[in-house]
Amino acid sequence: MVDASPAAVWRTLAAVDDYPGWWPWLRRFEARALVDGERWSCTVKPPLPYTVSFDLVLHDVVARRSVAAEVEGEIVGSARVDLHRHGPGTELALVSDLEPARTFLVGLSRLAAPVARYGHEFIIDSALEQFVAHALEPGRPPGRPTS
Repeated sequence: MVDASPAAVWRTLAAVDDYPGWWPWLRRFEARALVDGERWSCTVKPPLPYTVSFDLVLHDVVARRSVAAEVEGEIVGSARVDLHRHGPGTELALVSDLEPARTFLVGLSRLAAPVARYGHEFIIDSALEQFVAHALEPGRPPGRPTS
């Protein structure tokens, strides 16, 4: 739950130039806009001794409502974020179906599934909190829980 309207959340999500400032684990990010057909190139660094590089190809972008993407690169699959009004705020729902494509990551997911899962969950779990802390509530101390 985010204490901002869907329109405010969308405006913030559309500020793609600001993403590296919100997410310290985002090592490389190349994007122009939050629109259909855009290809975003990313490298993320979980709190583990590896990085993961991938592209997001955006589709089904509906302003203030949702965005979907195909994921290509060292991980592959699909992801979707939906925004739902919830009282005065917005609920963000992420649904993804991802799997490793890089040989190292495939091996890690088979041999050390809890380690691979931890790296993935760290990025997903911290993304919303950091988004809210840095983008929607810049005066809020990091780590303070949201509603």
